Amino acid sequence: MKTYQAKKGEVEQRWFLINAEGKVLGRLASSVARILRGKNKPVYTPHVDTGDFVVVVNADKLRLTGKKLKNKIYYHHTGYPGGIREINAEKLLSEKPTELLRVAVKGMLPKTSLGRKMLRKLKIYAGPNHPHEAQKPILIQI
Repeated sequence: MKTYQAKKGEVEQRWFLINAEGKVLGRLASSVARILRGKNKPVYTPHVDTGDFVVVVNADKLRLTGKKLKNKIYYHHTGYPGGIREINAEKLLSEKPTELLRVAVKGMLPKTSLGRKMLRKLKIYAGPNHPHEAQKPILIQI
């Protein structure tokens, strides 16, 4: 008996819709990362993109537990000397609500070209509307 290895062209990729309203950030991000990687499918193969597309709506209504809204700090560097910048989760959620979830999911994906390809299949929207109705995304509860 041989182990099945999925090939690039034979994996069917579906579209899923997730409503993030009232969901906790980390729990939602781990579920989204699992779908993007394809770990929810029996044909999962680590070196092949077997994941699905994920559309997340209402990202501005995410929850953080405890005092993370005030105390959690996100850093990035501009590329210039002394260019380290920091922003707390509360301010980031009000300015760029989609970025909070994108950073959380990005940290849960592989740090390779395959991981970057998986991250491109994630579509996040702050409000309840999205332009992907033509793909007929399947609404799932997390």
